[in-house]
Parts: sequence; C-alpha cells; structure tokens
Amino acid sequence: MTEKRDEIILRGLQENNLKNIDLNIPKEKINVFTGLSGSGKSSVVFDTLATESRRQMTLNYPLYIRHQMPRYERPHADLMQHLSPVVVVEQKPVRGNSRSTVGTYMDIDPLIRLLFSRIGSPPIGSTTEFSSDSSFGKCPECSGFGEIVAPDIHKLIDHTKTLRDPAVRFKPLAPPGWQGRWMVDGGLFDPDLPIKDFTEEKYNLLVYGPPEGERAFSTYYYKVGNRDIEWDGILPRFIRLYINRDLTKLKVTSQDDVLAMTTNTPCPTCEGSGLNPKVLECKINGLNIAHYDRLEMTDLLEELVKIKDPVGKSIAQQVYPSVKQLVDLGPGYLSLARNMGTLSGGEAQRVKIARHLSSSLNNITYIFDEPSAGLHPEEIEKLTHMLKSLRDNYNTVVVIEHNLAVIKTADEIIEMGPGAGVTGGEVVYQGTQKGLQKASAITDLNHKVTINKTPRQSKNSFSIKNASANNLKNVSVEIPKNVLVSVCGVSGSGKSSLLFGAFKDNYPETISVRQSSIGTSSRSTLATYMGIMDDIRSILAKETGQPVGLFSFNSTGACPVCEGKGVTTPDVAFADPVTVTCEACRGTRYSDEALSHRHLGKNIVEILELSIDETNEYLKMPKIVKKVDTLKDVGLGYLTLGQTTSSLSGGEVQRLKLASHLKKEGQIYLLDEPSLGLHTKDNAHLLAVFQGLVDKGNSVILIEHNMNFIAASDWVIEMGPGGGKKGGEVLFEGTPESMLQAETLTAKWLRDGVKG
Repeated sequence: MTEKRDEIILRGLQENNLKNIDLNIPKEKINVFTGLSGSGKSSVVFDTLATESRRQMTLNYPLYIRHQMPRYERPHADLMQHLSPVVVVEQKPVRGNSRSTVGTYMDIDPLIRLLFSRIGSPPIGSTTEFSSDSSFGKCPECSGFGEIVAPDIHKLIDHTKTLRDPAVRFKPLAPPGWQGRWMVDGGLFDPDLPIKDFTEEKYNLLVYGPPEGERAFSTYYYKVGNRDIEWDGILPRFIRLYINRDLTKLKVTSQDDVLAMTTNTPCPTCEGSGLNPKVLECKINGLNIAHYDRLEMTDLLEELVKIKDPVGKSIAQQVYPSVKQLVDLGPGYLSLARNMGTLSGGEAQRVKIARHLSSSLNNITYIFDEPSAGLHPEEIEKLTHMLKSLRDNYNTVVVIEHNLAVIKTADEIIEMGPGAGVTGGEVVYQGTQKGLQKASAITDLNHKVTINKTPRQSKNSFSIKNASANNLKNVSVEIPKNVLVSVCGVSGSGKSSLLFGAFKDNYPETISVRQSSIGTSSRSTLATYMGIMDDIRSILAKETGQPVGLFSFNSTGACPVCEGKGVTTPDVAFADPVTVTCEACRGTRYSDEALSHRHLGKNIVEILELSIDETNEYLKMPKIVKKVDTLKDVGLGYLTLGQTTSSLSGGEVQRLKLASHLKKEGQIYLLDEPSLGLHTKDNAHLLAVFQGLVDKGNSVILIEHNMNFIAASDWVIEMGPGGGKKGGEVLFEGTPESMLQAETLTAKWLRDGVKG
C-alpha cells in the first residue's frame, strides 16, 4: 500500500499570468519555486497560496472582528484545499518612521524598558518613563530625537562667490527673493566682493549679526519708498525662520530644502540617546538603557545571562530567544538602536525572519521570498540550516529562490516558465533535484562560474582616503575607472558605508541605483513610469484633433461606470471583497468615446497592449524609441506598455529601476546588488548591459554577492573580515583570476563556483 502524502492541493490557478495550472505541494517539506523573473512564481505563492490561507484564517473570527482586519479576495482558482496557517517573509522594505529601529520592529524595546523599570538602580518608576516619547523620559535639549539639527554655514554660503552671484545657496535668503535683494542693496555689505575677501568684522556681521548689545540696520527699497530694517545675520535669521518652527507647515520651501542646509549632530546632553539624563542614571550591572540599545546583539546576550534577580531573569528570558535567533542568522553585529531604514536588503530580510522564528508553533506554512537576497555565500549555510530546522519541526516551507545553494536544499522543486510574462505561467517541472538535472528545464544545478581572464586595464582611479564612517577603519582604496568593479564581503562588512557613504561624498555626480522600491499602484503603468504616456496621448490627440485628456483613464477619457479602474467592487458588507470586471468598458478603463479614436488603426487600449518588443515597430517618436530600448536592454521586452507596476515581480522592478537610470548620460554607475530577484539566465542579460556601458567609457561599480557578477568583473574589492565592529577593512584588491589564490571567504566560494 502506497504511503498517503499530506499535500496542499491547488487546482485551476489563474491569477495574473497563470495558465489554469494544477499543483500538489507536499507538507513538512522544503518546496522551492524557481524560474525566470516574471514566470509566475509569486502568482502561485503569494497571490494564491498565501492570500487564500490568510482569507480562510480570518473566517475563524467573529464578524465584528473580521470587519477590523485586512480583507482578502478569493484568488482566481477552481480548488484550494488542505491549507495551513501561513507566516510570510517578503522582500518588501520594512515600513516605519525615522524612529523605527531593530528593537522596536522586533518588539524587544518594551521588554528592555520593563527590565530597567523593575531592577534598574537607582529606580526611576514606570516603564513608559524609559521612552524618549514620554514627557519625563525625553531629553529636554533635543526633545527625544537624539540629534541636534544645526545650520551648516558651508552649505548655506559659497565663500568663493559674491552676494550678487548669489553666494547664499538657500533660495529664500538669496536674490531675487526680497531677503536676498535686501542683502545686496541694503548698504551694509559690498555685493560684488567675494565672501572670502570680507574683513572679519563684516563677515561676522553678515553671518552672525551684530555683537551682543549692538544693533545694525539695512535699507530695504520698496516701489513706493524705503525703510530701514534691523539686520540680524544669516544664521540667526535661518534658525528663527526655518529651524525653530514646524517644518511641515512651510508652504513654499520644503522640509528637504531646509535640511539640505543643515548638519545633524548627536545631542551632547543625552549623547544621542534621546533620553533624559535622569533616566540614564538608572543602570543594570553598570550599563544604562542607552548602553543596552547600542550593544551588538552578541554582547547583549552576554548581559542578559548576567542578570540574576528573579524578576529581571524572567524578563530577560523573554528577550533572549529573539536576540539569539538574530545572532544565529548572522547579523549579530546589529544593535537594538540601529535604524531599520539603514539596513541593507540582506540585513532587513534576516531581521524579519528572526521576528517570526522565535515562535515554537508547528504545522505552519512558512513562505520566504528569496531569503538569500543580500547574503554572502558564507551566510547562506546558516539560512539553509534554518529552513531545514523549520521543516524538521513539522512545518511546511515554501521558498521563491534563484540561488543554487538554496535550491539544492529542496525536497521538492517547482520550476515555473517556460518564459516570463505572457510566455510564462506554466509548471515546467516538479519533482526532485535528480529529476531536474535530467529534465530539459531552465535551471542548471551544475552551473559553473566563468572567470574573466582578460580584464580591462585602467589608467586612472577614484580615490577614497581615510574613510571612517560607521564601521570603516580608516580605509583608503583606489577604485579603477572605466572598468567593471565588484565590491563584495559578508553582510555588515562596510560595503555600503564605503560606496554609498565615502565614495558618493567624494564623487556626488555618481548615478546610484539602490534597493528601494518604486511607487506602485493599480493606476501606475509601465508607460507612465517610463514617462512616455504623455507622448502616446499627444500622438493620438494630434492625429484625431481630440483633447489630450480624452486618452487618459485618470481624466475625461475614463469609463463613467468604473471611473477608470477597470473593475467595480460591490459593497458586500461583511462578506469577502469581490472585484468584478467592469461590464461597461470590459476592463479597458476607457470610455466608448476614447476608444473610438485611432492611430494607424489602433485605439489607446490596443496601443497599450503592445509589448515593449513590438512598440518601436509602431511608435516611431525618437523619445519613445530611446526609452523603450533601455527596457529591451535589461531583458524586459516581454512586458506590455499598459502593464501596471503593481503587477511586476521583484526582479522586474529591479530591472525597471535600472533601465530608468540607463537612459541618463552619466560617467559613474553605482548599483546595489543588481542580481537581486534574477534567475541565472536573466543575469546574463544584465551583465551584457554593464559590459556595454563600460565599453562606451563609463565606470560601473557593483555591490554584489553573486559569484557570476564577481567572476565577470575586471576588478574585485573585498571588505571584511566580519560584520559590524569585526569588519570595515579592505581584505583584497585585484582581478577575479588573482582572487582564486586569495585566502578570503569570497575567494573560497569563488573557487567553489568555478568547480560547479
């Protein structure tokens, strides 16, 4: 008798590009979905499996509670059975404000405050008083922000220029504004003398105002006369008008404009903690709560173990598992005070994982979206160990992944394809690793890395001298110009500090592409993102004599029934939400009037249904051709002009961002893990783009963990040896071929990749 398998049964899946597919996903196994970017992996895993599980979970709550919870529409599928509760760890950036830290995100901070309120000495009182958000706990000097925002005179004034030029860089205080004209024409200062040539007395008067106890007046000329106004100095005026007020209330000048003229320095009163000095006097084993917040996680574990007080020990035991989980996943160099917005993609991913994995629940379905993203090969071993331990604890693990090391941990491999977009949406293969190697599938588990044996030679270089931001240990390095450079190293080793900090400070003209997401909505399309939608509308308007707004579903061209949404959502009270294709426009979003006008036989909807590959055969405007060609360059030719950006996969979003930068004419390109979200075959497209950029005389610098990119580079720089305080040094500089002889972590994995 054959053994009965416990499986998740999915039948007739039709979300996005899925072509009515059937799947059985075995439980208590590691199931890895792979395939080209845009092949339908996320449509199965997130839009079907995760959505339906969440929808069914909410059905267990009473109606009045359900109404307060997120509401999920039933996915387009014929049958979905044997689902279990899901925990989803996505790649989406962690949302939060400027005060969102690792400690707040992982819910550790409240426990640390509780710990200090119970056993800290001298005692302070309630838990809330250990927070910089409380009236007692916040520092009186910086109002709990931990930083003092002060104007930077060198940002405000270009000392090589005259007042008339203008030397003042802040627009509201410069001509032709009234305050700038007053400085130029008022008679107190020579408007044609460079600021650096002012006498000390005149310079101090201009910048700081008159000495204490004295007053100075400058004449302001009106159309109907003039009068003397008291001069107070550029800095006092800037502080009074733009610092000592609520910047969000400014109408003409933006908050960013003001902050661009300032520097942030740690508050000297609270040493950057944001806490009242009285709170900082309360200590446990010689450390106050600010010290706890700044400890690396590995050191925090040691402090928690030292606590012997029975009450304190019980609280510390609640903190310990979450911290230990993060240490075990690798980034033990992070601190509770580390701002979530400053984390790399790999660091943020592991903080998310640690937050979910301190639970002892089982029979759960854990869903991971490329958990290897941002991880060095050395760190992936810890990740695969975590996936196996989840499975061994009677959980089902579902992973979307391109990394071969992670794919090789799978009990079951499901490859989607065969292509991407409209050419994807099918199950190409399902089964074991051995079967995948025999099948003519897209993923090659025996893929070997190819070393660049003929690297380009560089005559000049970019210099970084004595960089010491964050964990950098006085780093000086020469980065070759006009070649392809990869900067590698374990997470937290200092790669981003070196390049997005020190390098960009020295070379501000750099075009940089980071991992932040693009703005996505159901009304944002590929054509609008590329900036060619207005051109398409103008072509139709010119040919038909109609107003441009008629060809926009956000304007007069919108279907009057669905208001340009293409769908209607009937009010079904407490039932699951239902999205119905609009019967009036059949989902096109446009009115009949808009659809009746054509260019070369196609109406606006038919034009937007053109794939990127087809567009240039139909729309000949040079501006459109140029922008569309950049999408072809990064392998997105299969997407359509009207595809919504919200429907794009992670890898597609990454390449779309890159394409939008490629159309700029820049000399230096700096990219943060461009391989993120891409299949090995997609990587080849991207590498060809980078090599083409370099061939045209540009410099391309990558932060990368992907061995294919590192091996194809002309020059490699490795940071390390560890993360946090154990990193911040340059371990290796040289060609990929010479790296094979080096004794570094990346060199070890490069050698391994060459062997296959």
